[in-house]
Amino acid sequence: MRAPIAVFLLLIPAAAGAQVLEPRALTNVPVGTNFALVGYGYATGNTLLDPSVPIEDLDSRVHSLFGAYVRALSLFGMSSKFDVVVPFASGDWEGQLAGVDTSRAVTGMGDPRVRLSLNFVGAPALRGEDFRQYRQKTIVGTSLQVFVPLGQYDPSKLINLGTNRWTFRAQLGASHRMGPWFLEAYASGWFFTTNPDFFGGSKLSQNPLIGFKLHFIRTLGRRAWIGIDGGYGAGGRTQVDGIELETLISTFRFGATGAWRVAAHHTLRLILASGARVQRGPDFDAVSLLYQYRWGGL
Repeated sequence: MRAPIAVFLLLIPAAAGAQVLEPRALTNVPVGTNFALVGYGYATGNTLLDPSVPIEDLDSRVHSLFGAYVRALSLFGMSSKFDVVVPFASGDWEGQLAGVDTSRAVTGMGDPRVRLSLNFVGAPALRGEDFRQYRQKTIVGTSLQVFVPLGQYDPSKLINLGTNRWTFRAQLGASHRMGPWFLEAYASGWFFTTNPDFFGGSKLSQNPLIGFKLHFIRTLGRRAWIGIDGGYGAGGRTQVDGIELETLISTFRFGATGAWRVAAHHTLRLILASGARVQRGPDFDAVSLLYQYRWGGL
C-alpha cells in the first residue's frame, strides 16, 4: 500500500498561513479508501491562529488537538479526495498592541475546514488489481480548502481561536517520482472575507497571501518515508476600518516529516517545523505527532 494522505494542517497553528507544509498531498490511493486521523501538536514563539491580528513582540505556547476524516473518490475518471478537519486548541499568548501589553489564555475549538482535491494528470481513479499495477511518474493536481468560521470567537478579545470570517485556500502542485525519491512543488493562494466584528467593533479585511513550497521525499522500503520541506509566504496586509496597517507578511518555513506504517492499517507520523520571518509573520518552533487508521479501498 502506498504512503497515505497527509492531513495535518491543524497541528501547526494557522498563522503559518501561506507556508503550510504538506508532503505527499498528491499521492494516489485506491477509490473508496478511508482515513481517520487524530493528532497532537505543540508550538511556541510568535504564532497566532489568525495571521491578520496586528500584535507585536508576541510570545505564545499553543497545544493543538485535531480529528480528521479523508475519503478517496473518483471525479470524471480522475483520482480525488475529500477531507474534513476539526481542531481544538489551548494556548497562552503575550504581546503588545500599539505599545500596550496584551495577553490571553484560551481553550476551545478552532475553525473546522473542508477540502476537495483533484489530480488531473498522472493519477487515474483506480480500484483493485488496476491500482496494484499503477506506478507513479508525474502527478499534477489542484485543491480548494474552505475554513468555516465556527471556532470560538469573542469580539471583545484580540486573540481568538476562531477567525469570524471565511477563508479559502486554492493550491496547484506537481509530484515527480525518481525511483525511491519524490520531488514536489506547490503554489497556493489564501483569500479572506471580511471580519465585520473585529476587536472593539471594527471591521477587518485582509489582502490575499501567496505561498510556494518544495518537498524532497525518500521512501524507506514499503513501510516508511522521510521528507525535507521548505516554503515561503508573502502578502496578507490587513486593513482595520479602511486604514492599512504595517502587517505585510514575509516569512520562510522549514520542516521535516517522517512516517512509519506500524501495522497493516496503522501509521504514525512525526512532524517538525520552524518558521522564520523576514519582515513580519510567524516565527516559531513546533512538533506534532499524528496517528492514522486506514480502511476500505483495495
